[in-house]
Amino acid sequence: MFDARDLSRALAAVRDEYAPGAVVLECEQDFETLAPDQAESLGLLVDSLSPTSYPSEWLPDDAPHLLSQYASTTFTIGMPGDGSVVWTRQTEPPLVFVKARTQGSPEAFIDFLIAEAFVELSTGEPEHFLPFFGESYRDLDAALDLGPVDTYQIAAALYDAYLGLQTREVFESWETTHPELFDAWEDAGERMEPRLSGLSREVALGKTEFAAATEYACSAVKHGLSLPAPFGALDTQAYREHGAPYAVKWAEKTIARLRED
Repeated sequence: MFDARDLSRALAAVRDEYAPGAVVLECEQDFETLAPDQAESLGLLVDSLSPTSYPSEWLPDDAPHLLSQYASTTFTIGMPGDGSVVWTRQTEPPLVFVKARTQGSPEAFIDFLIAEAFVELSTGEPEHFLPFFGESYRDLDAALDLGPVDTYQIAAALYDAYLGLQTREVFESWETTHPELFDAWEDAGERMEPRLSGLSREVALGKTEFAAATEYACSAVKHGLSLPAPFGALDTQAYREHGAPYAVKWAEKTIARLRED
């Protein structure tokens, strides 16, 4: 199921700087969430396992099953919306998983995703949005009033933007130190840029759901791209400083404005 991935010189240097000791594993099968027996088998590859759990009171009554499982004592690796590369600190050393879905993607882009995981590990932030929002996840759910699936998608996107605010300065600094990783980061941003300008109009015309638009806009934050309203308010120092309460307030104001229109 898992094989250690060889790292390029640049990736090894980034790991040593931002996530010393982290192990990168290639996965034979794709997944959103590893089955419990597969997750527990990781104990053979690491020194220790430390499953996390969170209060059930943080969750709305209609929270998706997988989110309830994540909050429980079940050892959970990976969640929907995590993308093609996922990391965890529930093991010692930390693990970075390269999912099977990356097959066929340019190696330079995969290397950037792995490097991004190392940098995110260094931030000390949690590996999922639930502990980021904590008890205010219920407030986000109430503010959006869009149903459990859309709330989950938007929460994941908002947390992605929050992480992006903390990591993109590192990516920018790689222009001289790790130009191949910098080029992959810049290329990914350039591919996203054309759609951003019309994103608000797509939502207004009903061509794109608000949750999907939020996900797209928030994923652009780590690339330092110019975001259209109302998403530009998430690319601010205020969001970086105030975190979840700011995100909930943004959701309240944005949904109210959309419903007025």
